Amino acid sequence: MNKKIIVAIALVVVVGAAVAGGAFWYMSKGADHAEETSADGKKAAKKEEKKKEGPPKYLTVDKVIIMLKRSPGDTTAHYMSADLVITTDEKTAGRAKEHLPMLRSVAVRTLSSLPLATAQSMTIDQFAAELNKAFDEAYEHDGMEKPFSDVMIGKLIIE
Repeated sequence: MNKKIIVAIALVVVVGAAVAGGAFWYMSKGADHAEETSADGKKAAKKEEKKKEGPPKYLTVDKVIIMLKRSPGDTTAHYMSADLVITTDEKTAGRAKEHLPMLRSVAVRTLSSLPLATAQSMTIDQFAAELNKAFDEAYEHDGMEKPFSDVMIGKLIIE
């Protein structure tokens, strides 16, 4: 009789542990799944928001010409010419067009501080990153909302 009670108790403990383990696994799987679902939901919401805004609009800032800094002892003038492309949407395209002279000014100020050697070693992505950073700082300094999302380099010539 004692053996039956011991076996029954052991069986109850094993089944209880299995149920607890299964519950823990199910709950942790549900939390992970909820996080994945909420992340997917946020991505879907951003896509929906972009769809509502419409397709992107691209505006150009043509022929930004910059005289690069000379190296010590260098007597030759070096220039950079860049065409910039800004990405905006239908709602803010008009405001972005009004800001093109300011964008040109910020681009000239940012790029003219580069020495020739630095400019020649930079990639297009590095130029774009520098300009995006400068535009973010300019708009933050002026306390205005930026009417575009990104600046890209359409053409770049360094002489």
